[in-house]
Amino acid sequence: MKFFIDTAELRDIKDLAATGMVDGVTTNPSLIAKSGRNFLDVIAEICEVVAGPVSAEVTATDFETMLVEGRKLAKIADNVAVKVPLTWPGLKACKALSDDGIMVNVTLCFSPAQALLAAKAGATFISPFVGRLDDIATDGMELISEIRQIYDNYDALKTEILVASVRHPRHVIDAAKMGADVATLPPSVLRALASHPLTDRGLEAFLADWAKTGQSVL
Repeated sequence: MKFFIDTAELRDIKDLAATGMVDGVTTNPSLIAKSGRNFLDVIAEICEVVAGPVSAEVTATDFETMLVEGRKLAKIADNVAVKVPLTWPGLKACKALSDDGIMVNVTLCFSPAQALLAAKAGATFISPFVGRLDDIATDGMELISEIRQIYDNYDALKTEILVASVRHPRHVIDAAKMGADVATLPPSVLRALASHPLTDRGLEAFLADWAKTGQSVL
């Protein structure tokens, strides 16, 4: 499974990229707003740090303007994936941008039917929002399972499942077991994947025993 980081904070991206765990980055207008910086500048800087896909979202809702915005975003760097909403204008823009050879991430997916449409429109990635479904007492991970089953039925569908709205490590593990291609994680969730109380306890015991020897590796 590939890990994308869901943030626009360069400090977090650089820190986590140094671990080799970052395969891409996803951003959205809300994340850019939190950064307080110029949208285009932030995307350009992220693309210099991360070699994998960097999702940059259009802000228009009509097809014509989406297309103009998408093409402008794609010119920032070769690894930009233009993010469009799962609406009819968004699907139309997805088809046009994909035909131009531009990576497209279709976002705000909440049903397997929507995911099928995005794949047929040529999406590089489909972003189902599992956490938001959980918020309304619906099993978000069931959506991932259904999309995986549908996509696996048809060799012609090449769209990758990018699990979004990830809230905790269990979402990541369940998605990986179902065969999702990518999970986009807040930095805090990626860091939490490495945490376990037994690891901490074991390390404390090892260090205590080492201290008793009075030795030093250096």
